[in-house]
Order: sequence, then C-alpha cells, then structure tokens
Amino acid sequence: MTPTTRTWRPPGKHSDRAFIAVFSIILATYAFLILLLLVADIAYVGWSPQNNSSWPFAEAFLSAFRSPEIRSAMTLTMISCTITAILSVFVAIPAGYLLSRYRFPGNRAVDALLDIPIVLPPLVVGLSLLILFQFLPRGMREAIVYERPAVIIAQFAVSCAFAVRIMRAAFDQTDERCAQVAQTLGCSRRQAFLMVELPEAWPGVLTAVTIAWARALGEFGPLLIFAGATRNKTEVLSTTVFLELSIGDLSAAVTVSLIMVTAAVAVVLTARTWGSRTFNI
Repeated sequence: MTPTTRTWRPPGKHSDRAFIAVFSIILATYAFLILLLLVADIAYVGWSPQNNSSWPFAEAFLSAFRSPEIRSAMTLTMISCTITAILSVFVAIPAGYLLSRYRFPGNRAVDALLDIPIVLPPLVVGLSLLILFQFLPRGMREAIVYERPAVIIAQFAVSCAFAVRIMRAAFDQTDERCAQVAQTLGCSRRQAFLMVELPEAWPGVLTAVTIAWARALGEFGPLLIFAGATRNKTEVLSTTVFLELSIGDLSAAVTVSLIMVTAAVAVVLTARTWGSRTFNI
C-alpha cells in the first residue's frame, strides 16, 4: 500500500482574508471599547438628571469654567504640565543620546533603572518621593512637600521616563555616520550633535514634549500622596475629578474628565503628526 503524500500549497487569498479578519476583529473590539467609554461620558453629561438646560453640554462646561476651584486647577495644570514637559525633555535629550550612542559600564543597569517609574504603581512613586524628602532640612521640606513645587516634581518623576524612552528611539533611528562625517570635516562632538544629530532628531524632541505633557496631565497617584489635593493650592484637573467624586458631584467629575480627554487627544494627535516623520510611537 503506497502511503499518501501531501503536496504543499501556498496559502491563497481565502486564508489571507481570514487572517486579516481575525486581527481586524481584535482591533475593532478594543477600539470600540474605548469609543464606548467616551460616548458614555458624553451621554452622561448630556442627559444627566442634574442638567435641565436645553444646551446640556454647553451648560456643563460653562458651569465647570465658572467654578473658581476648577479654574484654579486648570491654570495650575497648564503651568505645571508645561514646566514638567520642558524639564523632562531637558533631561531626556542627553540621557537618550548617551543610551543610544554609547556602551558604558552599567549601561544596562541604568537603562533598566530608568524604566522603574514607568512600571512602578503610581502610589509607590508618590510614597517614595514623600520618604525621600523627609531627609531634607525641615524648612526646605515644608517649602516643597504639599506645596505647588511638589506637583511639578511628582509629574516630572514619571513623565521624564517616557521622554527618555522616546528620545532614545529618536536617536536610534538617526544616522550616526552623518555626525562622523561632520567630525572629519572639523566639527567637535558637541558641534556635530548640535548642528547634525539634534536637528535630525527634532521630530522626536517634539514628540517627547507632547507625550511628557500628556503624561503629566494624567498623573494622579504621586500627586495625591506627595502634593496633596488642596483646593486652590495643589489641586490639578486629575485630583479635581477625585475631589468632585468624593463630594458626590458625578456630573462635574465627568465634565472635568471630558476636558482632560480633549486636551489629551489634542496632544496625542500633535505627537502623531510630528513623530510620524521619523518614527512611530
């Protein structure tokens, strides 16, 4: 009896379509979940029992902007997130450059260390900051902990790690040979970096700024522990949501959440537009 042999056949269009269909269903399911979350927030603001206005969305947002506490939180959020983004990129550019271009002793250890703020639970980051500042002189500690500087420090502790990762990816995808050519033409390493490598990685810098800003916007755990949530003092939009929930004003909490979603979408779209020129994030 002759054993049957199977002949290999290349996959046809049918198998390709099935493969793409399965992946498309997975993508569509997760995207639909995110869309449902946003629609639920918008629907609650529009049809909240507490909102009897004929223009529910406008009334909800105007009510939020009329609140002096929320206006103060918005102002502090914009200022602290901007300062945090600038400081994060100021650190991320040299850190990402060194991690991308050089292999120094302890390179892998430093690389892993910089991921700790990303993988640690946010509450642990805030608690660690609080413990660290207990070792400072009392006057310095009282000037920072539970004051406005603590807001920026808490945001920076986490946002900077994301900025470093983005800048390393940006420098990884730039051509080091261009800088080497510049050095053979008489440039120093500093001049080659400033005139060749940094301009080439500039879209990555813009992406790092926007992602650091967006990450600072959504920070909550470290802020709550290290800076507190004092009205008109250390309250930012993320802690406003918590405070409004704690007093039972769900409509105000959802409205502030939608303000944060709008800001986050704006910066993410900006990051995608700028960052797509060199690398995907």
